[in-house]
Amino acid sequence: MARGGRPQATLDVAIVGAGIIGLATALALLRNRPSLRLAIVEQETDIAAHQTGHNSGVLHAGLYYAPGSLKARLCTAGKAEMERYATEHAVPFQRVGKLVIAVEPHELTALMALLDRATANGVPGLELVGPERIRELEPHAVGAQGLWSPTTGIMDFRRVAQVMAEDVRQRGGSIYVGRRVTGLRERADGVVLETSAGALQAANTIVAAGLWSDRLAAMTGDAGAERIVPFRGDYYRLTEDARSLVNGLIYPVPDPRLPFLGIHFTRRIDGEVWAGPNAVLAFARDGYSRTAFDLREIVGLLADPGFRRLAARYWRVGLAEVWRDWSRGAFLASLQRFIPELRRDQLTFGPSGVRAQALDQNGSLVDDFRLGGRGRVIHVRNAPSPAATASLAIGREVAGRAAAQFGLG
Repeated sequence: MARGGRPQATLDVAIVGAGIIGLATALALLRNRPSLRLAIVEQETDIAAHQTGHNSGVLHAGLYYAPGSLKARLCTAGKAEMERYATEHAVPFQRVGKLVIAVEPHELTALMALLDRATANGVPGLELVGPERIRELEPHAVGAQGLWSPTTGIMDFRRVAQVMAEDVRQRGGSIYVGRRVTGLRERADGVVLETSAGALQAANTIVAAGLWSDRLAAMTGDAGAERIVPFRGDYYRLTEDARSLVNGLIYPVPDPRLPFLGIHFTRRIDGEVWAGPNAVLAFARDGYSRTAFDLREIVGLLADPGFRRLAARYWRVGLAEVWRDWSRGAFLASLQRFIPELRRDQLTFGPSGVRAQALDQNGSLVDDFRLGGRGRVIHVRNAPSPAATASLAIGREVAGRAAAQFGLG
């Protein structure tokens, strides 16, 4: 169809975004209604091109999240669903366990608070451990006390997304890649999606666009209170001779003021070990390098009152993260708190990811998953970690809302 012409045949549901949330939502809808005319529209030329394909691959058990929150509920349910789905589709995963270590005595209070949260969330097998048990679990690690979560695991979420995409197609859904959505217009008879390859019409639309979710929400006239702030996280890889320093997952006690977990060690499903990520402001929504720069993004951030409040509150933390990003020595020092024998020559530059972090107008970083929308459109407004772990449960949640809001019984 030529641009500007009559929209193509009407879909029952269009989903914007072929990351793991969009794919999981499509699966949930197609399971409920196999005859549904459904298509996923993705701006990139492949699926899982952003957050899904750039995360560390941790299958979270639910330690961190406020009891009763969407994150707590959907992470616990989603992990179990993800493990079943992986088993059914021969996607490998391992329960390597996570050790959260308090190095200094002043971190013990926060560690105990973390234990309380994890217990309330029903995380199984939790164990509060001292220095000797830390050494048993991670022979090269040190700390005053730790929290051991034996069911935390690892997997390749890009591979999961590829399996999900094939599953969607086999169930009759379509996936259109290389079609950037440039406009969303709600009409009485549906939603018109203007794309770089022509217009589509759908009776209903679900937007799971990650880093661009707020911009698409604004297109529908339902911008909401959130603005997406992109945070880049850089990883180092441990050299092959250093991988034996880490058995599973070694994490710091997180800063309770921020929705980031801090620099940690992650054994990957392919045998590599990553260290990171830090969390620095990205100057572009797809800013995977330090030099990536989008003037529109920067001007918009600086003009945003919520971002200015955030910057005023955490500028010292931000400067420390920038310094650690540019200084390998500073990055190494953060890692040596947990593994003192790690050497500078055992770190090589690794990949980067960009986290879509929603910011409220009052300058608070949104900690929980957040869904919204009205009429014929539903928006996934905030879905950072542990969204990959929880994706199947998030998909069910969105599909349930779609059934009620769109009348998809």
